[in-house]
Amino acid sequence: MSATASPVEKIKADSNFLRGTLKQSLADAVTGSLREDDQTLIKYHGSYQQDDRDLREERRQQKLEPDYSFMIRTRTPGGIATPQQWLQLDAIATRYANDSLRVTTRQAFQFHGVIKTELKATLAAINASLIDTIAACGDVNRNVLSAANPLLSSVHAVVYEQAKALSEYFLPKTRAYYEIWLDEEQVAGSPEHEPIYGATYLPRKFKTAFAVPPLNDVDIFANDLGFIAIVEEGAVVGYNVSIGGGFGASHGDPATYPRLADVIGFVTPDQVIAVAEGVITTQRDWGNRAERKRSRLKYTIDDKGLDNFTAEVERRAGFALAPAREFHFAHNGDRFGWVEGEDGDWHLTLRIEAGRIVDRGQRRLLSGLREIAQIHSGDFRLTGNQNLIIARVPPALKPRIDALVEEYGLDLFKTASPLHLTALACVALPTCSLAMAEAERYLPELVGKLEQRLASHGLADAPLHLRISGCPNGCSRPYLGEIALVGKAPGRYNLMLGADHRGQRLNRLHKENIAEAEILDTVDALFGRYAAERNADERFGDYLLRSGIVAAKPSIALEVRT
Repeated sequence: MSATASPVEKIKADSNFLRGTLKQSLADAVTGSLREDDQTLIKYHGSYQQDDRDLREERRQQKLEPDYSFMIRTRTPGGIATPQQWLQLDAIATRYANDSLRVTTRQAFQFHGVIKTELKATLAAINASLIDTIAACGDVNRNVLSAANPLLSSVHAVVYEQAKALSEYFLPKTRAYYEIWLDEEQVAGSPEHEPIYGATYLPRKFKTAFAVPPLNDVDIFANDLGFIAIVEEGAVVGYNVSIGGGFGASHGDPATYPRLADVIGFVTPDQVIAVAEGVITTQRDWGNRAERKRSRLKYTIDDKGLDNFTAEVERRAGFALAPAREFHFAHNGDRFGWVEGEDGDWHLTLRIEAGRIVDRGQRRLLSGLREIAQIHSGDFRLTGNQNLIIARVPPALKPRIDALVEEYGLDLFKTASPLHLTALACVALPTCSLAMAEAERYLPELVGKLEQRLASHGLADAPLHLRISGCPNGCSRPYLGEIALVGKAPGRYNLMLGADHRGQRLNRLHKENIAEAEILDTVDALFGRYAAERNADERFGDYLLRSGIVAAKPSIALEVRT
């Protein structure tokens, strides 16, 4: 290992393929925390150690350690779960976590509030549901996104199976997960290696997604690796490949930045794994292992050159990519309400605010979905926009599900404004260690205030993408918001403006480090101009660009390369 490698690289190299001293940490009853190195290694097993930041000062004054707990994230390629799995995950959330499930922007479930003494039992219970948490976090290929499009049933099935196969192929091969959490016996003296990742895995996290035009419901260009399905005469004939997307950044550091992926060519379905392995292993060997802030694939591509990187991928894959084929995205949101699939089944997309499935007031989401799961014979699909699809519902069951949706307050999709329907927020405070400002807890209040300003200008029904992130790392994909707030400090945000509604243009910094009053005053003035000056059917982000309020970014190579 290089002498300039980052401390995390040494932790990985010394971990005995992700085992570290996790067993000893879990057995330590003196503290609710893991040993420092194990806090890094547990990410590869699908969990993060956190503490309640609202209680830090109070506990410090009482001379108590922080209120430690663990977030657990599932690996659910394409976000699909059966009703039986839903009921099992519900039981886990109420037994071990904080009585809520959370839908992430990567189509995974998250559990929050699991304490160390119950961590092993929780992970074992998740595994018993035939869902695992392997590689949901860490410097590996993480949960693979797949279009949740409820219309093209046969196409969705093909793309989902491709995404699932890719997810399985790139799982770490170490048996550490099974030994630590499921009590598998370690075979003494047996050699172990990672044929794809190597002993130190990837330089940084790696994200893959599959999209089916005309919906970009996975924000394909925000991913390290993307596959855009090309459908001809109702069949998937292949995929356009995109590489180099990623949103992590650091305030005040121009060497870090969000980047959208470049489309580099076309592959047939049987070539997907080979080209993915070429991209991942090239990043493994070429990526920056000295400076983690510059370790993502986007920086490798910018440093080495897109053409050089693509040529190396082709060399490793053993074939040249064909020219990319034409495609078109209409938008990057979800469809809400009932839609009928081509096979006669029905699909109901529910709005889940910030992805939080919890019983709160009149909206008893967790209880309602538990009731639905007990009668549902299809599946549940998590979307990349933190929403939920009750999928593959036979016509005869629709009235009963409609009744339960109304009874338990799952009908937000009927009453929410267009702004509210598409708004995304990360978890942020109090549990995320990186958060600089509120996001999930602030979302309802901010949406309400923005709705008032929109209505005052006759724009109550105007579709508008709002995203809030508690820090610049971008878990809620804020850089694709027509309006976005990126946390800078408690109560203060960078105001970003001007992305499009298809996920194909980044926004720009408009004002830096401002509080709510200035945010609202600024957007209120812009809403006024938009109402008076917009063209017919012109979206807010497009208006900001056309009017010059937001400067155009340089081309990001989203056009097909020939």
